[in-house]
Amino acid sequence: MSKFGAAQGVGRLEDIRLLTGEGRYVDDITPKTALHGYFLRAQMAHAGITALDLAAARAADGVHLVLAAADLEAMGVILGMTGAQVRTRQGGKGAGPERPVLARDAVRYAGEAVALVVADSLSQARDAAELIGLDVEERPVITALVPGGEAIHPQAPGNLAFDYSLGDEAAVAAALEGSAHRVALDVVHNRIIVASMEPRGCFAEWQDGRLHLAVNGQGVWVQKAELARQLRLDPAAVRVTNPDVGGGFGMKGMAYPEYIVIAAAARALGRPVRWMSDRSEAMLTDNAGRDLLARAELGFDADLKITGLRVHIVSNLGAYNSQFAQMIQTELYSKVLTGIYDIKTAHMGVLGVYTNTTPVDAYRGAGRPEANLTIERVMDHAARVLGVDGFDLRMRNVIKDFPYPLLSGAQVDCGDFANVLAVARARGDVAGYPERKAASAARGKLRGLGVASYLEAILGSPVETARVVLQPDGGATLYVGTQSNGQGHETVYARMLSEQTGIDVALIRIVQGDSDAIPTGGGTGGSRSVTVQGTATKAAVGALVAGMIDFLQSDVGVKEVSFDGTAFSAPNSNMSLTMAEAAEWAREKGRDDLLDVAQTIKLQAGSYPNGCHLVEVEIDPETGAMVMDRYTVVDDFGTLISPELVAGQVHGGIAQGFGQAVMELAVYDDQGQPLTGSFMDYALPRATDLPYFDIHHAPTITQTNPLGMKGCGEAGTVGSCGAISNAVLDALAPRGVTSVDMPFTPSRIWAWLQEAQAVSA
Repeated sequence: MSKFGAAQGVGRLEDIRLLTGEGRYVDDITPKTALHGYFLRAQMAHAGITALDLAAARAADGVHLVLAAADLEAMGVILGMTGAQVRTRQGGKGAGPERPVLARDAVRYAGEAVALVVADSLSQARDAAELIGLDVEERPVITALVPGGEAIHPQAPGNLAFDYSLGDEAAVAAALEGSAHRVALDVVHNRIIVASMEPRGCFAEWQDGRLHLAVNGQGVWVQKAELARQLRLDPAAVRVTNPDVGGGFGMKGMAYPEYIVIAAAARALGRPVRWMSDRSEAMLTDNAGRDLLARAELGFDADLKITGLRVHIVSNLGAYNSQFAQMIQTELYSKVLTGIYDIKTAHMGVLGVYTNTTPVDAYRGAGRPEANLTIERVMDHAARVLGVDGFDLRMRNVIKDFPYPLLSGAQVDCGDFANVLAVARARGDVAGYPERKAASAARGKLRGLGVASYLEAILGSPVETARVVLQPDGGATLYVGTQSNGQGHETVYARMLSEQTGIDVALIRIVQGDSDAIPTGGGTGGSRSVTVQGTATKAAVGALVAGMIDFLQSDVGVKEVSFDGTAFSAPNSNMSLTMAEAAEWAREKGRDDLLDVAQTIKLQAGSYPNGCHLVEVEIDPETGAMVMDRYTVVDDFGTLISPELVAGQVHGGIAQGFGQAVMELAVYDDQGQPLTGSFMDYALPRATDLPYFDIHHAPTITQTNPLGMKGCGEAGTVGSCGAISNAVLDALAPRGVTSVDMPFTPSRIWAWLQEAQAVSA
């Protein structure tokens, strides 16, 4: 694994199965005897529950069970879910109000689950839910992204979830005061909906006193821990599996109320129970993303070197804490806030507030795209205000000396940010931009050029386990602690194991998503999978090879046995054994212990993928319609294990960033009701919206893991929003537009142009 592109030309092994309808998703593997669950959900965003009459629903045709919060408590279920609480500016913890799996005495967002109906069919369950008598008393609805108003939770006066601060505030204030130049910009991060291809769903069954929950998640251990805690079970009595998963994006990485309730219902009935959300239900109840306001201030000295950065953020947590939301909006944001720039004096303050809108906000690399968008928008603004080239301003300020300490206390161990910028500038043909701009103008169009660099932090859980079992047919089974939800893990892991052992890829089977098959794991999230799991796999292969060498040396009597990745051999000997042949020999000698090897590793530091996105857009000023015309990206992902899969990840990430930048916006009215509850109201990008992507790599090799990898899963999204935003403003600035915010829909662009024209007139 010492060279770049070790697995070039690898087709995705799982694609034949997935593209021919042989995928095994939750809905495909649900037991035929499973009953159907349907949740009655709140129609109001904030109200007290004054009465809940379940009698008629319980008597309805086909109904086996109806559960409310009181029923779960009577069954011994712990209603409250786990929610992150960060350290606050005052030294305490952020607010930690209870998030019950079924509403206890009040509902706090439209769509909150109030009761579960279990019936023979979904239609019977849905019909019975309409018979439930739910009386509520309206309460004030909070939608403003500012602290204040009547408290949604008694534990959070003024709806302030947390007040977080990091960095030397006094030093930053002094640095800004003493700067030769100061700029400031407000950046709006629009709320977006996940819209995963497969909505959330699960089924639960009990066998011999053990719970099995099959759920389309991003790992099994988060779910297992919550199920054991809330159902008061010994963890050994809980098995969680992830079958094929149709998209995760971070949204499926945490626990949700439905899984606890479905498991409790299955236990009460002694029958399997299933639940699958439909698209509108998903839009109501899935964790949403972004939705924060950031004010960024930069100071520069006379040579245009950055003297200080100050960022104030207000972040919407929705109605409750999720498992990770507070941490994501503070820790992950701080890790990459300063981007690739040498900013030794920085301060970040974050206010988290509760509102009666979405359940909770945390997903899709949250923290990283917001931080990058903030710094790249203010850097572009600074270049415009100071009258300098955006590339040149970035070049003056990139980090050159490593390791480099970040605001969070972590360190960037390597990189060549100036080279990445230079390569992007050349490959994007910036020199030819004026000619293209003139050609657009001749057609009555406005052309803009946008650049955005990015720095991303990769690690998540630093601990991961891999288990390799050599099989009698000459193949191997690799047990992994991560979970693919579209990234191609089966391909890359099989290829890595093949390259390290010489075993044919076709004979390698990947087992993932089963808490019984592998006892620990970190799941998938934060672009950690291949880096951390690959390191664990390398360690397991190392232990496997070492055991085989000891065995061969002692059993055959040959010294200095070595393994070159294909065969075992020894000097002055005719020994040449493949891994399969050595395994068969060990099996014949009764050494089965050599055929099943597991290793758990812990990385001591994360890695920092980085890169530069360069985009050109063309806008029709008559309609406001915008076309993304050219796209160049240069990435530093360290060692590339599978360039084709990396390109796929970058493609998908750019498409996600384009969606947020251009068309995606989750809208709620002043009563907390979602106005974007279906794909009739919420736009997603299509292939025809996107140009050819010129993807190039300029790697530096990290020493934070033995593979030299930096991860790539979120990089496309992290870099694209800033580049597109800067390109749109560049196109509109000659017409007098001075400020833009995502999404760049035709109507908004047209309105900005009209406003600028009116001001000019």
